[in-house]
Amino acid sequence: MPSPVPNSALEALKAVVGSGGYLERTPDVDLYLVDFRRLYRGRSPLVLLPANTAEVANIVRICAEHGIGIVPHGGNTSYCGGATPDESGTQIVLALKRLDRVRKVEPLEYAITVEAGCTLTHVQHTAEQAGRLFPLSLGSEGSCQIGGNIATNAGGTAVLRYGMMRDLVLGLEVVLPDGQAIDTLSPLRKDNRGYRLQELFIGSEGTLGIITAACLKLFPLPVERLTAIAAVNDPAAAVELLARLRGASGDAVSTFELLPRIAVELTGRHIDGVRDPFDRAYPWYVLIELSSSRAGSGLDAALEQALADDSLVLDAAIAATVQQRNAMWRMRESVPEAQRHAGASIKHDVSVPVTAIDGFTRRAGAWVQAQVPEGELIAYGHLGDGNLHFNIQQRAGTDVAAFLARAPEIHRAIYDLVAEHGGSFSAEHGVGRLKTAELERYKSAAELALMRSIKQALDPKGILNPGKILTRA
Repeated sequence: MPSPVPNSALEALKAVVGSGGYLERTPDVDLYLVDFRRLYRGRSPLVLLPANTAEVANIVRICAEHGIGIVPHGGNTSYCGGATPDESGTQIVLALKRLDRVRKVEPLEYAITVEAGCTLTHVQHTAEQAGRLFPLSLGSEGSCQIGGNIATNAGGTAVLRYGMMRDLVLGLEVVLPDGQAIDTLSPLRKDNRGYRLQELFIGSEGTLGIITAACLKLFPLPVERLTAIAAVNDPAAAVELLARLRGASGDAVSTFELLPRIAVELTGRHIDGVRDPFDRAYPWYVLIELSSSRAGSGLDAALEQALADDSLVLDAAIAATVQQRNAMWRMRESVPEAQRHAGASIKHDVSVPVTAIDGFTRRAGAWVQAQVPEGELIAYGHLGDGNLHFNIQQRAGTDVAAFLARAPEIHRAIYDLVAEHGGSFSAEHGVGRLKTAELERYKSAAELALMRSIKQALDPKGILNPGKILTRA
Protein backbone atom coordinates (compact mmCIF):
# COMPACT_ATOMS: atom_id res chain seq x y z
CA MET A 1 0.00 0.00 0.00
CA PRO A 2 1.29 3.52 -0.75
CA SER A 3 2.35 5.49 2.30
CA PRO A 4 0.37 8.58 3.32
CA VAL A 5 1.97 11.93 2.55
CA PRO A 6 3.90 13.09 5.64
CA ASN A 7 2.74 16.33 7.24
CA SER A 8 6.25 17.77 6.97
CA ALA A 9 6.14 17.36 3.17
CA LEU A 10 2.66 18.91 2.96
CA GLU A 11 3.83 21.93 4.95
CA ALA A 12 6.91 22.31 2.74
CA LEU A 13 4.76 22.15 -0.40
CA LYS A 14 2.35 24.76 0.95
CA ALA A 15 5.27 27.04 1.81
CA VAL A 16 6.41 26.98 -1.85
CA VAL A 17 3.16 28.46 -3.17
CA GLY A 18 2.13 30.61 -0.21
CA SER A 19 -1.24 31.07 1.42
CA GLY A 20 -3.18 31.70 -1.80
CA GLY A 21 -1.58 28.90 -3.73
CA TYR A 22 -3.13 25.74 -2.34
CA LEU A 23 -6.42 24.07 -1.47
CA GLU A 24 -6.86 21.42 1.24
CA ARG A 25 -10.51 21.59 2.28
CA THR A 26 -13.67 20.30 0.69
CA PRO A 27 -15.50 21.31 -1.46
CA ASP A 28 -12.64 23.27 -3.08
CA VAL A 29 -10.44 20.18 -3.40
CA ASP A 30 -13.34 18.06 -4.68
CA LEU A 31 -13.40 19.98 -7.96
CA TYR A 32 -10.02 18.43 -8.80
CA LEU A 33 -10.84 14.86 -7.83
CA VAL A 34 -13.49 13.93 -10.41
CA ASP A 35 -12.76 13.58 -14.12
CA PHE A 36 -14.79 15.24 -16.87
CA ARG A 37 -16.85 12.13 -17.67
CA ARG A 38 -17.23 11.21 -13.98
CA LEU A 39 -15.63 7.82 -14.55
CA TYR A 40 -13.15 8.26 -11.70
CA ARG A 41 -13.27 9.88 -8.27
CA GLY A 42 -9.91 10.14 -6.53
CA ARG A 43 -8.59 11.43 -3.22
CA SER A 44 -5.82 13.92 -2.46
CA PRO A 45 -4.64 15.75 0.65
CA LEU A 46 -3.57 18.84 -1.29
CA VAL A 47 -4.14 20.76 -4.50
CA LEU A 48 -1.26 23.09 -5.39
CA LEU A 49 -1.69 26.10 -7.69
CA PRO A 50 1.81 27.37 -8.52
CA ALA A 51 2.17 30.79 -10.10
CA ASN A 52 5.39 30.25 -12.07
CA THR A 53 7.86 27.68 -13.33
CA ALA A 54 10.19 28.11 -10.34
CA GLU A 55 7.39 27.11 -7.99
CA VAL A 56 6.60 24.06 -10.12
CA ALA A 57 10.25 23.03 -9.99
CA ASN A 58 10.41 23.41 -6.21
CA ILE A 59 7.23 21.38 -5.79
CA VAL A 60 8.63 18.58 -7.93
CA ARG A 61 11.91 18.55 -5.98
CA ILE A 62 10.06 18.11 -2.69
CA CYS A 63 7.84 15.39 -4.12
CA ALA A 64 10.86 13.59 -5.59
CA GLU A 65 12.61 13.69 -2.21
CA HIS A 66 9.60 12.11 -0.47
CA GLY A 67 8.42 9.86 -3.33
CA ILE A 68 5.06 11.65 -3.59
CA GLY A 69 2.98 11.16 -6.73
CA ILE A 70 2.10 14.29 -8.71
CA VAL A 71 -0.98 14.54 -10.93
CA PRO A 72 -0.79 17.51 -13.35
CA HIS A 73 -4.18 19.13 -13.86
CA GLY A 74 -5.27 21.50 -16.63
CA GLY A 75 -8.80 22.31 -17.74
CA ASN A 76 -10.15 18.89 -16.63
CA THR A 77 -11.52 18.09 -20.08
CA SER A 78 -9.79 14.69 -20.37
CA TYR A 79 -12.02 11.88 -21.65
CA CYS A 80 -9.68 9.19 -20.25
CA GLY A 81 -9.16 10.16 -16.62
CA GLY A 82 -5.69 11.49 -17.31
CA ALA A 83 -5.82 14.37 -14.81
CA THR A 84 -7.47 12.67 -11.85
CA PRO A 85 -5.60 11.26 -8.81
CA ASP A 86 -6.20 7.69 -7.73
CA GLU A 87 -8.21 6.58 -4.70
CA SER A 88 -5.24 6.10 -2.34
CA GLY A 89 -5.06 9.71 -1.15
CA THR A 90 -1.26 9.63 -1.53
CA GLN A 91 -0.98 11.83 -4.64
CA ILE A 92 -1.03 15.61 -4.78
CA VAL A 93 -2.72 17.53 -7.59
CA LEU A 94 -0.69 20.17 -9.42
CA ALA A 95 -3.13 22.58 -11.09
CA LEU A 96 -1.52 24.88 -13.64
CA LYS A 97 -4.30 27.41 -14.19
CA ARG A 98 -2.31 30.29 -12.62
CA LEU A 99 0.42 29.86 -15.25
CA ASP A 100 -1.75 31.78 -17.71
CA ARG A 101 0.49 34.46 -19.20
CA VAL A 102 1.23 35.11 -22.86
CA ARG A 103 4.98 35.64 -22.73
CA LYS A 104 5.64 36.73 -26.28
CA VAL A 105 3.85 37.21 -29.59
CA GLU A 106 6.11 37.28 -32.66
CA PRO A 107 4.01 37.96 -35.77
CA LEU A 108 6.99 38.03 -38.13
CA GLU A 109 8.21 34.69 -36.77
CA TYR A 110 4.66 33.34 -36.92
CA ALA A 111 5.09 32.22 -33.31
CA ILE A 112 3.56 32.75 -29.89
CA THR A 113 4.98 31.75 -26.50
CA VAL A 114 2.41 31.02 -23.80
CA GLU A 115 2.28 29.39 -20.40
CA ALA A 116 0.64 26.03 -19.91
CA GLY A 117 -2.42 27.34 -18.05
CA CYS A 118 -3.59 29.58 -20.91
CA THR A 119 -6.91 28.42 -22.28
CA LEU A 120 -7.04 27.54 -25.95
CA THR A 121 -9.53 30.36 -26.55
CA HIS A 122 -7.12 32.87 -25.00
CA VAL A 123 -4.32 31.75 -27.33
CA GLN A 124 -6.61 31.87 -30.37
CA HIS A 125 -7.80 35.39 -29.57
CA THR A 126 -4.30 36.68 -28.80
CA ALA A 127 -3.05 35.34 -32.13
CA GLU A 128 -6.00 36.90 -33.96
CA GLN A 129 -5.30 40.29 -32.40
CA ALA A 130 -1.80 40.05 -33.89
CA GLY A 131 -3.25 39.24 -37.32
CA ARG A 132 -2.38 35.55 -37.09
CA LEU A 133 -4.16 32.21 -36.73
CA PHE A 134 -3.60 29.53 -34.12
CA PRO A 135 -5.54 26.73 -35.82
CA LEU A 136 -6.21 24.19 -33.07
CA SER A 137 -10.00 24.01 -32.66
CA LEU A 138 -11.80 21.88 -30.06
CA GLY A 139 -15.27 21.75 -28.58
CA SER A 140 -13.75 22.42 -25.15
CA GLU A 141 -11.59 25.34 -26.25
CA GLY A 142 -13.10 27.74 -23.72
CA SER A 143 -11.84 25.65 -20.79
CA CYS A 144 -9.08 23.31 -22.00
CA GLN A 145 -5.54 24.54 -21.41
CA ILE A 146 -2.54 24.57 -23.72
CA GLY A 147 -0.46 22.40 -21.40
CA GLY A 148 -3.11 19.71 -21.50
CA ASN A 149 -3.54 20.09 -25.26
CA ILE A 150 0.17 19.39 -25.68
CA ALA A 151 0.32 16.64 -23.06
CA THR A 152 -2.47 14.75 -24.84
CA ASN A 153 -1.44 15.72 -28.40
CA ALA A 154 -4.91 17.14 -29.03
CA GLY A 155 -6.51 16.93 -32.46
CA GLY A 156 -9.82 18.60 -33.28
CA THR A 157 -11.47 19.74 -36.47
CA ALA A 158 -8.52 21.33 -38.31
CA VAL A 159 -6.02 18.43 -38.25
CA LEU A 160 -6.53 17.80 -41.97
CA ARG A 161 -5.02 21.20 -42.82
CA TYR A 162 -2.73 22.00 -39.90
CA GLY A 163 -1.93 18.74 -38.14
CA MET A 164 -2.18 17.52 -34.55
CA MET A 165 -0.88 19.53 -31.60
CA ARG A 166 2.51 17.89 -32.12
CA ASP A 167 2.73 19.67 -35.47
CA LEU A 168 2.01 23.06 -33.87
CA VAL A 169 4.73 22.99 -31.19
CA LEU A 170 8.08 24.67 -31.85
CA GLY A 171 9.53 24.40 -28.36
CA LEU A 172 8.69 23.67 -24.73
CA GLU A 173 9.62 24.57 -21.19
CA VAL A 174 9.35 21.43 -19.05
CA VAL A 175 10.04 20.57 -15.43
CA LEU A 176 11.59 17.12 -15.20
CA PRO A 177 10.83 14.55 -12.46
CA ASP A 178 13.92 15.60 -10.46
CA GLY A 179 12.91 19.28 -10.46
CA GLN A 180 15.26 20.43 -13.20
CA ALA A 181 13.75 22.59 -15.95
CA ILE A 182 14.67 22.44 -19.63
CA ASP A 183 13.94 25.33 -21.95
CA THR A 184 13.64 24.81 -25.71
CA LEU A 185 11.36 27.82 -26.20
CA SER A 186 12.39 29.11 -29.59
CA PRO A 187 10.68 29.89 -32.90
CA LEU A 188 13.42 28.04 -34.81
CA ARG A 189 12.03 25.80 -37.56
CA LYS A 190 15.36 24.15 -38.26
CA ASP A 191 17.40 22.82 -35.36
CA ASN A 192 19.27 19.55 -35.75
CA ARG A 193 21.38 19.63 -32.58
CA GLY A 194 20.78 16.04 -31.61
CA TYR A 195 17.60 14.60 -30.16
CA ARG A 196 14.53 16.83 -30.36
CA LEU A 197 13.83 16.51 -26.65
CA GLN A 198 10.49 18.34 -26.60
CA GLU A 199 8.97 15.55 -28.70
CA LEU A 200 9.20 13.24 -25.67
CA PHE A 201 6.69 15.28 -23.73
CA ILE A 202 4.07 15.85 -26.42
CA GLY A 203 1.41 13.18 -25.90
CA SER A 204 3.09 11.85 -22.72
CA GLU A 205 0.15 12.98 -20.54
CA GLY A 206 2.35 14.37 -17.79
CA THR A 207 4.13 11.07 -17.15
CA LEU A 208 7.61 12.24 -18.23
CA GLY A 209 7.65 15.94 -17.34
CA ILE A 210 5.39 18.86 -16.48
CA ILE A 211 4.93 21.31 -19.35
CA THR A 212 5.00 24.88 -18.07
CA ALA A 213 5.22 26.88 -21.31
CA ALA A 214 5.26 26.40 -25.08
CA CYS A 215 6.31 28.21 -28.23
CA LEU A 216 3.61 27.53 -30.84
CA LYS A 217 3.29 27.96 -34.59
CA LEU A 218 1.02 30.62 -36.03
CA PHE A 219 -0.35 30.92 -39.55
CA PRO A 220 -1.75 33.66 -41.80
CA LEU A 221 -5.23 34.72 -40.74
CA PRO A 222 -7.86 33.54 -43.25
CA VAL A 223 -9.67 36.30 -45.09
CA GLU A 224 -11.90 33.91 -47.03
CA ARG A 225 -13.78 31.03 -45.44
CA LEU A 226 -16.34 28.89 -47.22
CA THR A 227 -18.57 26.45 -45.35
CA ALA A 228 -20.89 23.88 -46.87
CA ILE A 229 -22.93 20.77 -46.08
CA ALA A 230 -23.08 17.96 -48.63
CA ALA A 231 -25.17 14.80 -48.61
CA VAL A 232 -23.58 11.56 -49.83
CA ASN A 233 -24.55 7.89 -50.04
CA ASP A 234 -21.73 6.47 -47.95
CA PRO A 235 -18.28 7.21 -46.47
CA ALA A 236 -16.62 5.95 -49.68
CA ALA A 237 -18.27 8.79 -51.63
CA ALA A 238 -17.21 11.23 -48.91
CA VAL A 239 -13.57 10.09 -49.18
CA GLU A 240 -13.63 10.53 -52.95
CA LEU A 241 -15.20 13.98 -52.58
CA LEU A 242 -12.48 14.97 -50.13
CA ALA A 243 -9.74 13.91 -52.53
CA ARG A 244 -11.27 15.92 -55.36
CA LEU A 245 -11.74 18.98 -53.17
CA ARG A 246 -8.15 18.87 -51.93
CA GLY A 247 -6.88 18.77 -55.49
CA ALA A 248 -9.23 21.44 -56.86
CA SER A 249 -8.61 23.88 -54.00
CA GLY A 250 -4.85 23.59 -53.78
CA ASP A 251 -5.21 21.68 -50.49
CA ALA A 252 -7.19 24.47 -48.86
CA VAL A 253 -9.66 22.12 -47.14
CA SER A 254 -9.39 22.83 -43.40
CA THR A 255 -12.38 20.78 -42.21
CA PHE A 256 -14.13 17.68 -43.50
CA GLU A 257 -16.49 16.21 -40.90
CA LEU A 258 -18.66 13.14 -41.37
CA LEU A 259 -22.17 12.83 -39.90
CA PRO A 260 -24.58 9.88 -40.24
CA ARG A 261 -28.32 10.33 -40.58
CA ILE A 262 -28.91 9.34 -36.97
CA ALA A 263 -26.65 12.15 -35.68
CA VAL A 264 -28.59 14.74 -37.68
CA GLU A 265 -31.87 13.40 -36.28
CA LEU A 266 -30.51 13.27 -32.73
CA THR A 267 -29.31 16.89 -32.72
CA GLY A 268 -32.56 18.08 -34.27
CA ARG A 269 -34.50 16.28 -31.56
CA HIS A 270 -32.50 17.43 -28.54
CA ILE A 271 -30.75 20.72 -29.43
CA ASP A 272 -32.70 23.96 -29.81
CA GLY A 273 -32.22 25.69 -33.13
CA VAL A 274 -30.73 22.69 -34.97
CA ARG A 275 -32.53 21.36 -38.01
CA ASP A 276 -31.77 19.31 -41.10
CA PRO A 277 -30.38 21.63 -43.81
CA PHE A 278 -32.21 19.68 -46.53
CA ASP A 279 -35.87 19.03 -47.27
CA ARG A 280 -35.37 15.27 -47.49
CA ALA A 281 -33.40 12.75 -45.49
CA TYR A 282 -30.02 11.47 -46.70
CA PRO A 283 -27.88 8.65 -45.26
CA TRP A 284 -24.62 10.59 -44.70
CA TYR A 285 -23.59 14.25 -44.51
CA VAL A 286 -20.23 16.02 -44.61
CA LEU A 287 -19.46 19.44 -43.17
CA ILE A 288 -16.84 21.09 -45.36
CA GLU A 289 -14.75 24.19 -44.76
CA LEU A 290 -12.19 25.76 -47.07
CA SER A 291 -10.13 28.82 -46.20
CA SER A 292 -7.53 31.11 -47.70
CA SER A 293 -5.47 34.04 -46.50
CA ARG A 294 -5.80 35.57 -49.98
CA ALA A 295 -8.87 37.44 -51.16
CA GLY A 296 -10.18 36.36 -54.55
CA SER A 297 -8.66 32.91 -54.12
CA GLY A 298 -11.12 31.16 -56.40
CA LEU A 299 -12.13 28.71 -53.69
CA ASP A 300 -15.82 29.44 -54.29
CA ALA A 301 -15.60 28.16 -57.86
CA ALA A 302 -13.65 25.07 -56.79
CA LEU A 303 -16.20 24.27 -54.09
CA GLU A 304 -19.20 24.81 -56.34
CA GLN A 305 -17.71 22.61 -59.08
CA ALA A 306 -16.97 19.78 -56.64
CA LEU A 307 -20.44 19.92 -55.12
CA ALA A 308 -22.05 19.87 -58.56
CA ASP A 309 -20.73 16.34 -59.19
CA ASP A 310 -23.93 14.32 -58.90
CA SER A 311 -22.02 11.04 -59.10
CA LEU A 312 -20.84 11.77 -55.54
CA VAL A 313 -23.06 14.50 -54.09
CA LEU A 314 -26.78 13.93 -53.55
CA ASP A 315 -27.49 17.46 -52.34
CA ALA A 316 -25.51 20.43 -51.04
CA ALA A 317 -25.86 23.81 -49.40
CA ILE A 318 -23.21 26.52 -49.13
CA ALA A 319 -23.46 28.96 -46.23
CA ALA A 320 -24.24 32.45 -47.52
CA THR A 321 -24.20 34.18 -44.12
CA VAL A 322 -22.42 33.88 -40.79
CA GLN A 323 -25.70 32.68 -39.29
CA GLN A 324 -25.93 29.84 -41.80
CA ARG A 325 -22.32 28.86 -41.16
CA ASN A 326 -22.92 28.85 -37.42
CA ALA A 327 -26.02 26.69 -37.87
CA MET A 328 -24.02 24.12 -39.83
CA TRP A 329 -21.32 24.02 -37.19
CA ARG A 330 -23.88 23.85 -34.39
CA MET A 331 -25.31 20.67 -35.85
CA ARG A 332 -21.84 19.06 -35.89
CA GLU A 333 -20.64 20.33 -32.51
CA SER A 334 -23.88 19.45 -30.71
CA VAL A 335 -23.67 15.71 -31.33
CA PRO A 336 -22.02 14.90 -27.94
CA GLU A 337 -24.58 17.01 -26.08
CA ALA A 338 -27.45 15.39 -27.96
CA GLN A 339 -26.09 11.98 -27.04
CA ARG A 340 -26.06 12.92 -23.36
CA HIS A 341 -29.71 13.97 -23.61
CA ALA A 342 -30.60 10.72 -25.37
CA GLY A 343 -29.16 8.45 -22.68
CA ALA A 344 -26.10 6.32 -22.01
CA SER A 345 -23.51 5.59 -24.68
CA ILE A 346 -20.42 3.43 -25.07
CA LYS A 347 -17.76 5.58 -26.71
CA HIS A 348 -14.75 4.87 -28.91
CA ASP A 349 -12.23 7.44 -30.16
CA VAL A 350 -10.62 5.54 -33.03
CA SER A 351 -8.72 6.20 -36.22
CA VAL A 352 -8.08 4.19 -39.37
CA PRO A 353 -6.48 5.16 -42.69
CA VAL A 354 -8.88 7.41 -44.60
CA THR A 355 -9.30 4.85 -47.37
CA ALA A 356 -10.29 2.22 -44.79
CA ILE A 357 -13.13 4.26 -43.26
CA ASP A 358 -15.87 2.87 -45.50
CA GLY A 359 -14.83 -0.76 -44.98
CA PHE A 360 -14.38 -0.30 -41.25
CA THR A 361 -17.75 1.40 -40.72
CA ARG A 362 -19.52 -1.32 -42.72
CA ARG A 363 -17.92 -4.20 -40.83
CA ALA A 364 -18.10 -2.61 -37.39
CA GLY A 365 -21.62 -1.34 -38.05
CA ALA A 366 -22.77 -4.81 -39.05
CA TRP A 367 -21.24 -6.24 -35.87
CA VAL A 368 -23.07 -3.68 -33.71
CA GLN A 369 -26.38 -4.36 -35.45
CA ALA A 370 -26.03 -8.10 -34.96
CA GLN A 371 -24.47 -8.21 -31.49
CA VAL A 372 -25.79 -5.11 -29.69
CA PRO A 373 -29.56 -4.94 -30.34
CA GLU A 374 -30.00 -2.69 -27.30
CA GLY A 375 -27.81 -0.02 -28.91
CA GLU A 376 -27.65 1.97 -32.13
CA LEU A 377 -24.48 3.17 -33.81
CA ILE A 378 -23.50 6.84 -34.13
CA ALA A 379 -20.22 6.99 -36.07
CA TYR A 380 -19.17 10.56 -36.78
CA GLY A 381 -16.13 12.78 -36.73
CA HIS A 382 -13.04 13.93 -38.55
CA LEU A 383 -13.12 11.97 -41.80
CA GLY A 384 -10.34 14.11 -43.26
CA ASP A 385 -7.79 12.59 -40.87
CA GLY A 386 -9.42 9.19 -40.36
CA ASN A 387 -10.67 9.86 -36.81
CA LEU A 388 -14.15 8.55 -35.96
CA HIS A 389 -16.06 8.88 -32.71
CA PHE A 390 -17.59 5.43 -32.94
CA ASN A 391 -20.29 5.55 -30.28
CA ILE A 392 -23.06 3.10 -29.47
CA GLN A 393 -26.12 4.81 -28.06
CA GLN A 394 -28.49 3.04 -25.69
CA ARG A 395 -31.90 2.52 -27.25
CA ALA A 396 -34.89 3.98 -25.43
CA GLY A 397 -36.55 1.58 -23.04
CA THR A 398 -33.55 -0.69 -22.55
CA ASP A 399 -31.83 -1.31 -19.21
CA VAL A 400 -29.01 1.18 -18.70
CA ALA A 401 -26.99 -0.91 -16.25
CA ALA A 402 -27.16 -4.01 -18.44
CA PHE A 403 -26.18 -1.99 -21.50
CA LEU A 404 -23.14 -0.36 -19.85
CA ALA A 405 -22.06 -3.69 -18.36
CA ARG A 406 -21.37 -4.84 -21.91
CA ALA A 407 -18.80 -2.09 -22.46
CA PRO A 408 -15.63 -4.22 -22.03
CA GLU A 409 -16.87 -6.84 -24.50
CA ILE A 410 -17.92 -4.17 -27.00
CA HIS A 411 -14.66 -2.24 -26.66
CA ARG A 412 -12.66 -5.39 -27.37
CA ALA A 413 -14.62 -6.21 -30.53
CA ILE A 414 -14.45 -2.68 -31.92
CA TYR A 415 -10.76 -2.20 -31.10
CA ASP A 416 -9.91 -5.56 -32.67
CA LEU A 417 -11.63 -4.44 -35.88
CA VAL A 418 -9.77 -1.12 -35.73
CA ALA A 419 -6.48 -3.00 -35.43
CA GLU A 420 -7.42 -5.22 -38.40
CA HIS A 421 -7.88 -2.07 -40.46
CA GLY A 422 -4.47 -0.67 -39.46
CA GLY A 423 -5.87 1.87 -36.99
CA SER A 424 -5.54 3.09 -33.43
CA PHE A 425 -7.80 2.65 -30.40
CA SER A 426 -6.90 6.20 -29.35
CA ALA A 427 -7.01 8.87 -32.03
CA GLU A 428 -7.02 12.15 -30.12
CA HIS A 429 -8.10 11.62 -26.51
CA GLY A 430 -5.00 9.85 -25.24
CA VAL A 431 -4.69 6.81 -22.98
CA GLY A 432 -4.91 8.20 -19.45
CA ARG A 433 -6.16 5.68 -16.92
CA LEU A 434 -9.04 4.45 -19.05
CA LYS A 435 -7.14 2.72 -21.86
CA THR A 436 -4.03 1.28 -20.21
CA ALA A 437 -5.22 -2.30 -20.87
CA GLU A 438 -5.73 -1.47 -24.57
CA LEU A 439 -2.19 -0.11 -24.78
CA GLU A 440 -0.89 -3.40 -23.37
CA ARG A 441 -2.94 -5.38 -25.90
CA TYR A 442 -2.32 -3.43 -29.11
CA LYS A 443 1.22 -2.09 -28.72
CA SER A 444 4.00 -4.50 -29.57
CA ALA A 445 6.24 -5.91 -26.84
CA ALA A 446 9.20 -3.99 -28.27
CA GLU A 447 7.29 -0.69 -28.24
CA LEU A 448 6.09 -1.23 -24.68
CA ALA A 449 9.60 -2.11 -23.52
CA LEU A 450 10.97 1.06 -25.10
CA MET A 451 8.24 3.18 -23.51
CA ARG A 452 9.00 1.69 -20.11
CA SER A 453 12.72 2.32 -20.62
CA ILE A 454 12.05 5.98 -21.34
CA LYS A 455 9.78 6.29 -18.30
CA GLN A 456 12.38 4.61 -16.07
CA ALA A 457 15.18 6.81 -17.40
CA LEU A 458 13.34 10.08 -16.84
CA ASP A 459 11.18 9.20 -13.83
CA PRO A 460 12.87 6.36 -11.93
CA LYS A 461 10.78 6.99 -8.81
CA GLY A 462 7.54 6.91 -10.82
CA ILE A 463 6.16 10.11 -9.27
CA LEU A 464 4.72 11.78 -12.38
CA ASN A 465 1.05 10.96 -13.05
CA PRO A 466 1.28 7.41 -11.67
CA GLY A 467 -0.96 4.81 -13.30
CA LYS A 468 -1.51 6.82 -16.48
CA ILE A 469 -0.52 5.35 -19.87
CA LEU A 470 1.78 2.72 -18.34
CA THR A 471 0.54 0.82 -15.30
CA ARG A 472 4.11 -0.27 -14.51
CA ALA A 473 7.46 1.19 -15.47
